Amino acid sequence: MAVQPAPIRLSLTDLHESVDDPALTSMTLLNELAGRYPEAISFSAGRPFEGFYDVDDLSRHLTTFRGYLEDEIGLPMEQVRRTFFQYGRTKGFIHELIARQLEVDEGLTVDPESIVVTTGCQEAMVLLLRALVRDERDVILAATPNYVGFIGAARVAGAPLRSVREDEGGIDLEDLERQIAAARREGLRPRACYVVPDFANPSGATMALADRIALLELARREQVLVIEDNPYSVFCAGDSRLPMLKALDEHRQVIHLGSFAKSAFAGARVGYVIADQPVTSDGASSAAPVLLADHLAKLKSMVTLNTSTVAQAVIGGYLIENGCSLTRATAREAEVYRRNLAATLDSLNSVFAPMPGMPHGVSWNAPTGGMFVVITLPFPADDDMLEYSASKFGVLWTPMYHFYAGTSGFHQARLSFSVLTPEQITLGIERLGKLVQDQRGKRLTPGAPDSPR
Repeated sequence: MAVQPAPIRLSLTDLHESVDDPALTSMTLLNELAGRYPEAISFSAGRPFEGFYDVDDLSRHLTTFRGYLEDEIGLPMEQVRRTFFQYGRTKGFIHELIARQLEVDEGLTVDPESIVVTTGCQEAMVLLLRALVRDERDVILAATPNYVGFIGAARVAGAPLRSVREDEGGIDLEDLERQIAAARREGLRPRACYVVPDFANPSGATMALADRIALLELARREQVLVIEDNPYSVFCAGDSRLPMLKALDEHRQVIHLGSFAKSAFAGARVGYVIADQPVTSDGASSAAPVLLADHLAKLKSMVTLNTSTVAQAVIGGYLIENGCSLTRATAREAEVYRRNLAATLDSLNSVFAPMPGMPHGVSWNAPTGGMFVVITLPFPADDDMLEYSASKFGVLWTPMYHFYAGTSGFHQARLSFSVLTPEQITLGIERLGKLVQDQRGKRLTPGAPDSPR
């Protein structure tokens, strides 16, 4: 009787290192804890506010976009039907509307052909990093703490990241210059620097106008591209917004990543990248160079082929109905975020300022918009403490060290207030205060029971 071969067993050592990278698995814990403690108030989710969603809006957006194709573009019914149901153009077909939105909201004129519509901004990150990093000598600089999705995209794309300090005013330009010089001394090639200039995730930091201009000057001097990721700029708590880096870009130094996840809705999974940098070939003729966007489209054709035509049509209709203005489209949501930011800061001050002996290690920043506040705690804010917080006090938050790829931020937590009511925010901060008092007691009484330590 023939011996049956053993079942195939895979070892992690047989797979790419990214599948077990902590940067890619850190957010899984948050979802698991939210499922195990459904009654806990969650400051961990970075989702957009969903109180204004209406399923009936989807069909209306589709109908609106159909009218745009028929009336403004002049497509016959056969081509309209094909646009909705067939494979689509790899670079996307709402690029003209995105360009129009950028002009309306940002005063920014871009060539629609420099826009690649992607399956969420996450795909744009992976495609861009894959294109920019040719070999092991190429490195990407990134303001740290960093959006965990960009850290994960870099791991998947095999793009080495080099951290640059960030403070309340955004990326530290002096440290950026030092890191560029240090990388070159090591024989590396700094290719680009990733920044979130407005209300950054996770820190909430915003760059001043002078620093934005100085960043572009530094990048031009050092011949380094700037990767701008700016999904929160429309959610400013004040009366006026600062210009995007791309709007200040006079030399095609900035590659802009855009997303409709926070402004329209995340379920569409529609993002885009503006990559208007010309790419020349050695020994090429005098023909005009193609754009970086065209090369990204070639990569996309081998990854997702094209972004969902139906999803693009829904977002296209959403833009048309709002005069191609995200500022107009998100006015209600922006007011919710302003209200919730104020409620979060007021609650933090109310709960922690009066505590005897405070602040004793408790502090927080005060962003001027966005969805996030960072609190510093007098004890390690790690995954064990997070589960203890959820199980004993009914409050969830995000450990900041995940956004440092596990190298720093061990006493900090990110509080996301986007999907909560002011009442939930007040109750959640009160529960966080009880956790702080509990841990203060544990430190005063070594070996006390029920501590995650």
